[in-house]
Amino acid sequence: MNRKPVTSVWTVAALLTVLALVLAACGGAATEKPKPTIKLAENPWTGSSVNVAVAKILLAEKLGYPVEIVSIDENAQFAAMAKGDISATLEIWPSGHAEDHKTYIEEQKVVEDIGPLGVIGKIGWYIPTYLVDQNPDLATWEGLKANAEMFKTAETGDKGQFLEGDPSWVYYDQDVITNLEMNFQIVQAGSEQAILAAVDAAYSRQEPILFYFWTPHSVHAKYKLTEVKLPEYTDECGAKAGSGGVDCDYPADTLYKAVYGKLSTEAPEAYQFLKNMNYTNEDQIGMIADVELNGKSIDDAARAWVDANEAKWSAWLPK
Repeated sequence: MNRKPVTSVWTVAALLTVLALVLAACGGAATEKPKPTIKLAENPWTGSSVNVAVAKILLAEKLGYPVEIVSIDENAQFAAMAKGDISATLEIWPSGHAEDHKTYIEEQKVVEDIGPLGVIGKIGWYIPTYLVDQNPDLATWEGLKANAEMFKTAETGDKGQFLEGDPSWVYYDQDVITNLEMNFQIVQAGSEQAILAAVDAAYSRQEPILFYFWTPHSVHAKYKLTEVKLPEYTDECGAKAGSGGVDCDYPADTLYKAVYGKLSTEAPEAYQFLKNMNYTNEDQIGMIADVELNGKSIDDAARAWVDANEAKWSAWLPK
């Protein structure tokens, strides 16, 4: 006689358990923890802006991180990183931040140095090359000292004018002027753009101008400029920056990146990407020139670089 099979109570229980596990797995996938927002420090110069724009594109589109750009003075960014208010800064000029490196990275260990950006920077004193063509002595600080009156303006009276930019930038020009007994008065233009406007005006009239500037920058593609030879930089001279004793040139700077001390655990893929990010002066100058000479927006210049350089940035992505 045929008998109807009886379903075991234990079989039903097992099926229900499996079903519950499947539902739990599906629910877990749907509620996966979102990635944290990466807050990138943007300092007030174009090189910093294009670095941040490139990183934002790739962090968002290739790694799925929301990104916020935080405009901040370079002197305030270490304290902000230490608290986690900023995740990373991508272009630190070490000659201006030795104390920050010592305090936040070496001693407190709340910020991490994640290595070089790949760009080598150099701050210096610049004059138009047409002045050197007329008087080669002007290419040295001794020549400037002997001809300070060439650079005097209505604002500086009988002193030569030395033009600086944003008051928040790192300088020790006044120390150099005082310690080398040079007859110059510092005038702050107020911004990078204001310095460039003054250079444009001087160049158009072939007039003297002495100003603080740096490389990499697109201005070197636009004009012929000569960096004035100051006394050679030494670590001993640089160590006097806090006491007003500097009487030498700015050093060449291997620009580096830094991150919030807990970023490697809170956002490991973003951390590894930023650590890997590395390109050349030529890469950065190309983007800067697109912005400052060709009229592109920061975002468009960064996008053009990303579109043309997949072989470079793909190596930055975590494996």
